Amino acid sequence: MLDWLAAPDYTIARWVVQHLVALTYVIAFAAALAQFAPLIGERGLTPVPRFLAATTARQHPSLFRLRYSDRVFRIVAGTGLVLALAALAGATDVLPLGAGIALWAVLWVLYLSIVNVGQVWYGFGWESLLLEAGFLVTFLGPASTAPPAPVLWLLVWLLFRVEFGAGLIKMRGDPCWRDLTCLDYHHETQPLPGPTSWFFHHLPRPLHRVEVLANHVTQLAVPFLLFLPQPVASIAAVVVVVTQGWLVSSGNFAWLNFLTISLAFAAVDDASFGLVLPLPATAPGPLPPWFAVLVLAVTALMIALSVWPVLNMASGRQLMNAGVTPVHLGNSYGAFGSVTREREEVVLEGTDHPDGADDALWREYAFRAKPGDPSRRPPQVAPYHRRLDWLMWFVPIAPRMARGWLPALLDRLLEADRPTLRLLGHDPFGGERPAWVRARLYRYRFTTRDERRATGDWWHRELIGDYLPARTLPRESAAP
Repeated sequence: MLDWLAAPDYTIARWVVQHLVALTYVIAFAAALAQFAPLIGERGLTPVPRFLAATTARQHPSLFRLRYSDRVFRIVAGTGLVLALAALAGATDVLPLGAGIALWAVLWVLYLSIVNVGQVWYGFGWESLLLEAGFLVTFLGPASTAPPAPVLWLLVWLLFRVEFGAGLIKMRGDPCWRDLTCLDYHHETQPLPGPTSWFFHHLPRPLHRVEVLANHVTQLAVPFLLFLPQPVASIAAVVVVVTQGWLVSSGNFAWLNFLTISLAFAAVDDASFGLVLPLPATAPGPLPPWFAVLVLAVTALMIALSVWPVLNMASGRQLMNAGVTPVHLGNSYGAFGSVTREREEVVLEGTDHPDGADDALWREYAFRAKPGDPSRRPPQVAPYHRRLDWLMWFVPIAPRMARGWLPALLDRLLEADRPTLRLLGHDPFGGERPAWVRARLYRYRFTTRDERRATGDWWHRELIGDYLPARTLPRESAAP
């Protein structure tokens, strides 16, 4: 009676998607453990307790509304990391069906609780994408049962929203996407360039036009092919994987591309996988009736939640990376509706000169990922997410986003706050307090080939001026 719900030809797809989502959870919880204290902890730049006091559970549901302390956060994130590692190791395939569902559900609740108190540091589309993908993976079932076809369709539908939404926001946004010139700038001005970004930027301009055109085809046409019979759906999925791999190789976008690749595998059947990986065929059992009913209920819920994303994509006023539920389900996605033409960077400096004079020796703080020293090659950090580095990219572009935390960051540097300094790549004062700190604004561009040969530098920069004037701690606060 319920045999039509089963998709026994997608067992490999299920295994791949589950394990890639579990790996993404591992990265996300590990990043939360490593970075939360100086960002959102009790002494963070935007403390969770202050945020909880100013918001409601209806707006931002989270386990931390029961109680928050840095220790509780470590327990929540640490538990999530352990469970994600267990899922990655295949625990849900050996646990009873109900226990496996519970494990995935707990992972989702724990990460939702973090995202919903993460404020500006967690305001990226890939956070919602992980939560929505993690929710759907909860109902894929173990290896002993056939993958539920409706859940696989929902994963493909999620991929469609990611790709098609991104394509629409580009065509409706910056005109450089329509005249195919955006990649003349994007490789240089993207938030966190990677080790190959300098080379991508210097590709011939006609090839940049081809890149943009291929992006439009992949995001505006290929997603529809994902819903066609095999082998067309698998071919479309491969196109998505290749395109996302190109993006991975050219920049750092946390786990956005990695998770998009994960979703694409939901459209690949076992026969198509077998052309590349000669894996043994399995014969999964039928879906238990109670599980089938649960799958149908989840499917009905997601269909209802899909109404708003469809209306949003159809609207001329499409919102990017937005949703209508506080639990991050039924979201609308998109990225880079506009592309900056010039790169400006805020550089933080300190001095131990007692007067903080302009002619004093000012030394630069280095970040782990964002551009700073012109001679340093941009690093590879994705799929890991350097939250402070990403937000620093927005500071010159959207100053309002930084008003609540950038002055506090300078104060933490004046205090030589150890958790904050651990977010950085280099502290020029070796853990000691500087007397003064300041923020300066520079214009950056990639060096030309001739400049690179002559200097070895990856970047050329010019000082624009002060972004925030020099500041020091009050006399009573500055005493050790």
